[in-house]
Amino acid sequence: MRARLKDVAEKAGVATNTASTILNRRPNSWASKETEARVFKAAEDLGYRPSRAALGLRLGSFHTIGLIIPDIHNPVYATFADFLEIRMRDANYDLILENSRNDLEYEQHCLESILERQIDAVVYFVSDHDRHLEFLKKAKKAGKRVVGLTGPSDGKKFAFDAVELDFSKGVTDAVSHLLELGHKRFAFLCALAKGQSAGDRPELYNKLLKKRGVPEKNNSFISCSHDLQSAKESFGDFLDKAGDARPTALIAMNDISAIGAIRAARERNIRVPEDLSVIGVDNIPVGNFLHSSLSSIAQPLQELADATADILLTRLNDKDKASKAKTLSRKFHAKLVLKETTAKPPPRKKKA
Repeated sequence: MRARLKDVAEKAGVATNTASTILNRRPNSWASKETEARVFKAAEDLGYRPSRAALGLRLGSFHTIGLIIPDIHNPVYATFADFLEIRMRDANYDLILENSRNDLEYEQHCLESILERQIDAVVYFVSDHDRHLEFLKKAKKAGKRVVGLTGPSDGKKFAFDAVELDFSKGVTDAVSHLLELGHKRFAFLCALAKGQSAGDRPELYNKLLKKRGVPEKNNSFISCSHDLQSAKESFGDFLDKAGDARPTALIAMNDISAIGAIRAARERNIRVPEDLSVIGVDNIPVGNFLHSSLSSIAQPLQELADATADILLTRLNDKDKASKAKTLSRKFHAKLVLKETTAKPPPRKKKA
């Protein structure tokens, strides 16, 4: 049976209130050093641990942060969680993790349930601003701090603190690199969560290439799920239908889908990068150990985690000042990292 505060008080020979005051190190304690030592010794002997829930309710802080990630299997999110946990642990905060499994419906469940936990703040990756409005209202009403990991606002400003990552320069640099190599036929492999639509992504992608002189007919947009098998099957089906008109350059929304696409190409005797140049997004470490190391648009994960921790600690450690402050935000840019999966396109076959 778990030791109770009453048990500690009886073993130390003090009143329960006195034991509570000493164990919680309240400044109004009048107990002698000898009494304090006796209470702490009794607690140690009995293996007593104060209730964090009760202590949190009394102090107004549970020293716990909730983090919701889209996919625990994707090294990007696992690495971010690890970096953030280290920073928050150093500040005496615990981190609890929810995995929304790349499912927008289940994500809603995670957002709602985490507010019922004994937490002080929520960190999450913003997949759909409009779908999250009700959650954000509830978080504000409950007095929970929120830090969102977002992309560019596109006119919809995130109403809470945010760490923004802009991929536009990285994608533009990737397209420029491929054009400089001589590529004229492109494909974009977009990994989508369950219940998520491609939205305006195809239009933005075509617009980006059109500015660089690539006609829409030379661009292909392919959707898949956030796993290797789906990426492999979706890109493989596309290659089978495209035949000789297939693209010579592929940009994948993340490295996981890029790796799946590379496997699909290899199974069709399409070489990377000799026949097909591939660029992923995220720069996960495993990409360095492929047959050809994967070129990628890198996220500055350590910087993102540090910025998130800095905002959280500013809010949680200086509540009076923070409550009057406007939303806090930090912005970062993804960067193209070239490795071994891009090359000049193969010469076009002459018609017989």
